[in-house]
Amino acid sequence: MHHGEHVSFPIGVDRNGPASLSAQIYASVRNAIETGQLAAGARLPSWSDLAAQLGVSRGTVRTAYERLIDEQFAIGLGAAGTRVAERPSLPAIPNWLPEAPPLPDLFSDFGTAPLVFQMGVPAQDAFPFKLWSRVQAHAARRAAAAPVGYPDPRGDPDLRREIAAYLGVARGLQCNPSQVFVTTGFSGALNLAIRGLQAEGRDAWMEDPGFPLTRTALSLARMTVTAVPVDAHGLDVDAGIRQTPQAALAIVTPGQQAPLGMTMSLARRLSLLAWAKRNDAWIIEDDYLGELQLKGRAAPALASLDQAGRVLHIGSFSKTLSPTLRLGFLVVPLSMAQRFGEISACLAPAPAASVQHAVTEFMHDGHYLRHLRRMKRLYAARQEALIGCLAQIGSDSLKVLATAGTAIVTALPESVSDIDIASKARRSGLAPVPLSSWYLHAPRQQGLLLSVTNLNEHTLAADCRRLLERIDARD
Repeated sequence: MHHGEHVSFPIGVDRNGPASLSAQIYASVRNAIETGQLAAGARLPSWSDLAAQLGVSRGTVRTAYERLIDEQFAIGLGAAGTRVAERPSLPAIPNWLPEAPPLPDLFSDFGTAPLVFQMGVPAQDAFPFKLWSRVQAHAARRAAAAPVGYPDPRGDPDLRREIAAYLGVARGLQCNPSQVFVTTGFSGALNLAIRGLQAEGRDAWMEDPGFPLTRTALSLARMTVTAVPVDAHGLDVDAGIRQTPQAALAIVTPGQQAPLGMTMSLARRLSLLAWAKRNDAWIIEDDYLGELQLKGRAAPALASLDQAGRVLHIGSFSKTLSPTLRLGFLVVPLSMAQRFGEISACLAPAPAASVQHAVTEFMHDGHYLRHLRRMKRLYAARQEALIGCLAQIGSDSLKVLATAGTAIVTALPESVSDIDIASKARRSGLAPVPLSSWYLHAPRQQGLLLSVTNLNEHTLAADCRRLLERIDARD
């Protein structure tokens, strides 16, 4: 080689290797640059020198160098040769390790079959898999044959019509399909609502106890959360006014309070609506169970009483059909529909068309309401069986406080940590949810939320005994 120009790094070429010779040369030089073996400004050997050294054609080396130059690893300086470009040195990427789930108190695992007592998931054994597979296959074919233009970011017009019709029948909420936005589950609807109301950084009321995910979502939007107590009538509006009269937003679960289960009384609903109108504030109604009321009929949606256009209504198919659909909806006052449409188009478009088509067909053909009726009967029977089982085994440590949505609320002695008991129970295949983490303010009630959706009558007595053993074994 001329003028003492030595390649200070090994380049090996394997003539029988799968990669072309020029790709092998490119990869060796790039690796030497990235690992710092070749410093910035270092001159690479000329095409002919390197070709002679490796026993390849000049064209092969030239191809490798041109790729290095195109990708900004090297600079071609004509007669002055090819030099290594000045690049920031990047830290080494650590080896990937399996991640812990986000919000581990809420989600212990993803993509697994639900465990006994697990909250927030519908019955695995009662899902109409055959029918759903047929509907989904039909929807996938329809989506595949659709034009390749952009779908409506607000949601498929047919699904928005079905949701509006369902809300009129089941939730007493008369709305126009243009007010309905299809979202990625409850979280997508909440994000869209916060953005559309420009509520970031403002004050918000939330029920205490209340859904921890909602509380975290508000904090992530830099909102200051006031934990407003609930009593037998739901959110205590007067307490909210005393604490934070200037709040821009109240998030409530008026149908069935999460997690305690009471329905917000008419007087409280009217008082909350009057506060919102007076203060130019907004109300987000989290209707997480829709009309899935196990005793009697569900009270109409809070939004059905809204005369002043202050309520945004959120519903989801996660608890009624399946969380794997990632499908929810947001209903906004008519005056805001245009603005929310623009936000959907720019920042939060509706999920994939095939899922929307499947749910549209499921609703349109009457399967959805039939499925809900069947689930109500099943869950009511399972709830009764669980309460009966706990009463029969009997334990001084676990008291049933209330039935709430598709769960029962139980209290533990103050001396016990419900978080410890829940993690002990998890190790033996049970997934009760600790009640204390739903409270923002002390005293936090120690207790367990036991969902009834995935109970098995044959193993119920053994499951209850196993749970009570975990509570009584105070080690």
